[in-house]
Amino acid sequence: MKYLHRLAGIAAAFCIMIVLFITSVEAVVYWTPGYFEKEYTKYNVLDSLPAMTMDDLLHVTDEMMDYLRGDREDLHVETTMGGQQREFFNEREIAHMEDVQVLFLKAMSIRTACLVLTVLLLAFMAATKARMRKVLPPSLCMGTGLFFGLITALGLIISTDFSRYFIMFHHIFFTNDLWILDPSTDMLINIVPEGFFMDTAARIAYLFGSLSLILFGICLFLTIKNQKKAA
Repeated sequence: MKYLHRLAGIAAAFCIMIVLFITSVEAVVYWTPGYFEKEYTKYNVLDSLPAMTMDDLLHVTDEMMDYLRGDREDLHVETTMGGQQREFFNEREIAHMEDVQVLFLKAMSIRTACLVLTVLLLAFMAATKARMRKVLPPSLCMGTGLFFGLITALGLIISTDFSRYFIMFHHIFFTNDLWILDPSTDMLINIVPEGFFMDTAARIAYLFGSLSLILFGICLFLTIKNQKKAA
């Protein structure tokens, strides 16, 4: 039973790390004030669009992000471009963003499922009389370390050729070619160029890494403390 408790603790750690990773993604794109404006300015996005103000572009962005979270029914967003009132996204972009929304909402569901599973695993350990103070910290420490190591290795591989793995990501998660956009006709690719995704990935990695190291440090501290008490 002792080994089963350790496996349950490691599994709980993996669940917690998945929660932290998805939360890091959400935090960067939703909870970072001025992030999109800063990125739009950095990549001179307005230069690639018909005459449009930053305020109008940020309004479109807010509507798009609301759509991804399911807070908006569709992505038919009107704005002023080139002195005319028109829809910002065309039908191809709208169809692609429907796929992106599904992916985003599934990630939110996975996070919820991981939270529930973590509670169930801890409840199992408590119900089967696991010595939580002795077993849980080292199990969480091991699980956190393993998961962080895997993610770090994956991140290093991706960093060697971001464009290649960016395309591979789309081939894995999308079953059509709607994600292949044309800068001359599609606004979406102009407002979120590859550099935007690279910056976003770097921010997510930094936040996730920081949270992971904090969690690992706490678990390691508790493990060492308990070992000293046992000695």
